[in-house]
Amino acid sequence: MRSAAAGVAAAAAVALAALTALTGCSGSAPAPTSGSASSPAAGPTFAIDQDFADPDVIVHDETAYAFATNTPGFLVRSATSTDLRHWTVSETDALTVLPGWAQPGRTWAPDVAEVSPGSFVMYLTAQDAASGRQCIGTATSTTPGGPFVPASETALVCPVDAGGAIDAATFRDDDGSLHLLWKTDGNCCGLDTWIETAPLAPDGLRLTGAPVKLLKQDRAWEGALVEAPDLVKRDGVYVLFFSANDYGGDDYAIGTATGSSLTQPFTSQERPFLTSASHAGTFHGPGGQNVVSFRGKDWLVFHSWDDSYAYRGMLVRPLTWDGATPHLG
Repeated sequence: MRSAAAGVAAAAAVALAALTALTGCSGSAPAPTSGSASSPAAGPTFAIDQDFADPDVIVHDETAYAFATNTPGFLVRSATSTDLRHWTVSETDALTVLPGWAQPGRTWAPDVAEVSPGSFVMYLTAQDAASGRQCIGTATSTTPGGPFVPASETALVCPVDAGGAIDAATFRDDDGSLHLLWKTDGNCCGLDTWIETAPLAPDGLRLTGAPVKLLKQDRAWEGALVEAPDLVKRDGVYVLFFSANDYGGDDYAIGTATGSSLTQPFTSQERPFLTSASHAGTFHGPGGQNVVSFRGKDWLVFHSWDDSYAYRGMLVRPLTWDGATPHLG
């Protein structure tokens, strides 16, 4: 996912709005914030109403920790919540400093995983100084909210010939094995984009196998790219959520694909899972999604442009399942 340079100046001036209510007992969608119109045509109702794009959420000891793409003055934004409705956006950076291989300005779509008790790894996208491509590196912390410190002076995933790599995401399988997913950034230079995966070492700091190609853009609605993978497993089926098309407008959308193993390609659904028009214009270019389990329920965390297309705020919506088929509440 791309950092919205055109919107960052406006985003810096946007205050954190009063947040919406998530009904824990019923799983209903948040109600509009004070002063917002109740009609779906009024636009998105944000959980974090400021620039907080490409959100990733980890839950630890009943607290949710969210991380997002850089904004002015921050390498990685972060926020916390104890109920998924009231969020406190941190005034300190979740990442202490960029790793030695990276250049400042494009730190995108972080993912944080607890690789072992009390050991947390952040997988961050940044610009590789040597090649100019986006690549993925690691940082570590002993607490879920950071601060995170670079773990290596070299990138973990940096396929320069494929255009680089962005949008890291972790997945833990039923056997306890940890896997990393990412998108090859081929649309930077006229190449295909692929969502790939590879197994991780127990400490989360190195790959232990060759990448496997799971999915590339092959549907008309996807445009020139697929990106932002997020993987879950339901009833023995791997369900991959992804974003596709141009992040900068209403064509951006969320899709799903399924697979029977992590060693062969997945099959995407013919139609997107969530589009700008899915809920009567409630969203503007929804994407950057993350499935989060919180207090026995699943939720979809994602971003959308505000009505003026100046920044991408964070939304939280209930997610239910019919077997391996997801439904947004």
